[in-house]
Amino acid sequence: MVSWHKILLDGGILAVIASLLLIAGMVINPRLFLQDYPKKIQQAVQPKTSAEKKLSLFLGVPFLLVLVLVPFFSTLALSRETESFILLFLNAFGVSMIFNLVDWLILDWLLFCAINVKFMVIPGTEGMAAYKDYVYHFRGFLIGCVISAVTSLVIAGVVLLIA
Repeated sequence: MVSWHKILLDGGILAVIASLLLIAGMVINPRLFLQDYPKKIQQAVQPKTSAEKKLSLFLGVPFLLVLVLVPFFSTLALSRETESFILLFLNAFGVSMIFNLVDWLILDWLLFCAINVKFMVIPGTEGMAAYKDYVYHFRGFLIGCVISAVTSLVIAGVVLLIA
């Protein structure tokens, strides 16, 4: 049986950690995430500098590790209770999707599009209509669903092999 409590708890932990990492990076310099901004905003500014690329990598690697390791360890813990590939997959996918939903609805739609908080605005692009592109962020959410599904298949398979 799917452990909704575990998915919500571990997904909540993932959402808080990953969101804080994203917000911290944007407070440092929103240009670090330039590749994730709508194309019109990307085209309105200079490409990332060498220093920005290095800092993006420095912050991006721990972020990606968190996105993979939290669902992995959550699913590994669940493997003590079940050997069902489907249940292991659903756990990893559910945990990942909690963050994907928070990223889409809170970070993207609420903070980025609706409120347009200052630390997310790249200097020189203030007031651009692209900051209100809700469809762009919905597409990102859908891409995140696919990435979460593929990653969760791998996590469930690895956990079955090692548990």
